[in-house]
Amino acid sequence: MIRLALIAAAFGLAVACMPQKQPAQSATPAATQSAGAFFKVEADAKNGKILVTLPAPDKDGLMLRAIHAGGLTAGLGSNPVGLDRGFFDEGRVIDFRKVGPKVVVEQENWNYRATTDNPDEKRAVKDSFARSFLWSGDIVSESADGVVVDLSGFLTSDVLDVKGILKRTGQGDYSIDKDRSLPDYNSVLVFPDNVEMDAYLTLTSDKAGSEVAATAAEGRAFTLIQHHSFVRLPDDGYKTRDFDSRMADIDVPFYDFGAKLSDPIVRRYARRFRLERVDPNAASGPVKKPIVFYIDNAAPEPIRSALKEGVSWWADAFKAAGFENAFEVKILPEGASPMDVRYNVVEWSHRQTRGWSYGGGIVDPRTGEMIKAHVILGSQRVRQDRMIFEGLEGADKTGSGAPDDPDELALARLRQLGAHETGHTLGFAHNFAASTNDRASVMDYPAPDVRVTADGELDFSHAYAVGMGAWDKVMVKWLYSEFPSGTDEKAALGKIVEDAYASGLRFVDDNEARDVSTANPFGAVWDNGADPVAALDATMRVRAVALKNFGERSLKAGEPISDLKAIVTPIYLYHRYEVDAAAKSVGGYDFRYAVKGDPAAAGAPVPVERQRAALAALVATLDPAALDLPDATLNLLNPALASFGTGVEKPELFESDAGAMFDLLSAADAAGAETLTALLHPERAARLIETARRDPGALHYEDVLSAIEARVFAPAATPREAEIARTLQTRFVSMLIDLAGGGASGQESQAS
Repeated sequence: MIRLALIAAAFGLAVACMPQKQPAQSATPAATQSAGAFFKVEADAKNGKILVTLPAPDKDGLMLRAIHAGGLTAGLGSNPVGLDRGFFDEGRVIDFRKVGPKVVVEQENWNYRATTDNPDEKRAVKDSFARSFLWSGDIVSESADGVVVDLSGFLTSDVLDVKGILKRTGQGDYSIDKDRSLPDYNSVLVFPDNVEMDAYLTLTSDKAGSEVAATAAEGRAFTLIQHHSFVRLPDDGYKTRDFDSRMADIDVPFYDFGAKLSDPIVRRYARRFRLERVDPNAASGPVKKPIVFYIDNAAPEPIRSALKEGVSWWADAFKAAGFENAFEVKILPEGASPMDVRYNVVEWSHRQTRGWSYGGGIVDPRTGEMIKAHVILGSQRVRQDRMIFEGLEGADKTGSGAPDDPDELALARLRQLGAHETGHTLGFAHNFAASTNDRASVMDYPAPDVRVTADGELDFSHAYAVGMGAWDKVMVKWLYSEFPSGTDEKAALGKIVEDAYASGLRFVDDNEARDVSTANPFGAVWDNGADPVAALDATMRVRAVALKNFGERSLKAGEPISDLKAIVTPIYLYHRYEVDAAAKSVGGYDFRYAVKGDPAAAGAPVPVERQRAALAALVATLDPAALDLPDATLNLLNPALASFGTGVEKPELFESDAGAMFDLLSAADAAGAETLTALLHPERAARLIETARRDPGALHYEDVLSAIEARVFAPAATPREAEIARTLQTRFVSMLIDLAGGGASGQESQAS
């Protein structure tokens, strides 16, 4: 998915593994640990304290610096809220500092710095921007061995801003109940380079939020388990790599007030693991320490094996970049905690509904070095994929093990998903142009490539690609390559970029792909093929075959007929993402991310003949005949028995004004709105008008309006199609009224 924090996303994204100790080393839980430990910890359950012994303070009161990250060992289970099992923030550098009779946890501000050797310059930047005291606690004792403080208050503080997340997601005002928030004294694990701790965090409200009420045992008082990782700062051996906007890497931006006047003040490092060859001057060879990922044991078979296979694809990309045995995938050892910072984990998490998966974790904000990778995969997504395939072809082959078995197709998608989210943690962002480059990357969102055979059947043999694509291998080569001493690294990296683009590879990021308003004709999600017009036509043929055959065949024996009402929704709207992809060509603007000196740096409008072809394909989706369903199908789309239970997921259904009957006009209106919204978006209208200013022969905004009008007001073949046409006419006219009255569309598009 997205920059996680964006997206992350959004959606925090990439994160990583420590270059220190291996997971085989042991720890002493809930006990005093001193020799060789990162810092001494004593879990005193009897007195309700977590006592830590910190080194004696220096002249500035500084006792210890560390990377600290918060996460959730146990979450809420609501996709809209996002407080999932396995959630991690990206981490921060903290100081334990003695200030008078107290110990303060201070977060260092690495957004502003001076990369210079002058200590006065560094101090000036530090003093110019506010620091953050995250917590303070009374000193319990002080001796030659160090300073002892009870860390319980910090462990039960809201380091993840859970209260803010709940409020921003519409769950209302919750407070942390201090009496019901306390450390888990049996969770403490102390290692030479990290300390792991859990705490119970109980949140209360007079009125439960809807999502909290649906997922928690009691919505007015629910308890999460908040995790804390304290990690020794990595040594100085890591080498940073500057971010390049032409590659799909993930950046760590900061202001560098030590930069030369002639250089930009904003700098960006690329996020990545520390990976070094035994012989850095060799073109290829073994690595000092491989990147190891662990698949959560909580994932059942055959899901666990599918994830292991999909994540393992990255080994081929590292081998192609000259790193032998650099990437390994194992099953998480029994008894190991997925939250332990020593493990890069692909975690299997459950929610009430299906939702996004994430690739994130912990990163050193000073350098971009990845400290712990953590992937969260929602368990309901694979079931949704299986349901869609059963809707397309029927359920008779489910469980057969055949290539067109919906279970096998869903697992094929899961392999892609595991590789995709792991890619984020390796340092790679989305590339939503990869689907137009013969599936060049797992970092796109892959739509299943289903085809119609000559005899009118559906062919699923090309549904998903297997393994790494050409762009994936380029990304690994660019982000991780080591060069022999004496090499001009900037020039060598630039050559990798130039060769990639010269080979025909493309890159389009989230901002230019996700929204239907965007202009790049190669940037779209859940699409297929280099030609979006041909892909839309092919998708409409698949949809027609699936809807023609739709019925009880999409159910397994014993399943309620009412389930068809939920299954028909993604099949009826099967074309919606290709609609968005094709619409990018109408008023489209083809460009690439470039730097000075790059060839083909200038953008250009999409050729007018391609725009007209896309427009024709799009208005064809408004044909009432394509939006009709036979009575035999409609009479099977009946309501389900209502549940008396609470917290039961409601399936995604079309809105209906017809009560128990399926409302075909509502479904047709929803499908028509997909196309009309794409074509009538104010930004698209503005681009069409701007292009026509420059070129009198260009497609004009009025051409788009005329094409839509001709289609939706065309004489209908049958009375029932006439009803669908009137629904589309109403939608079209109402959208024109909204467009004419909206300031965002611009005066000229309103006038048109």
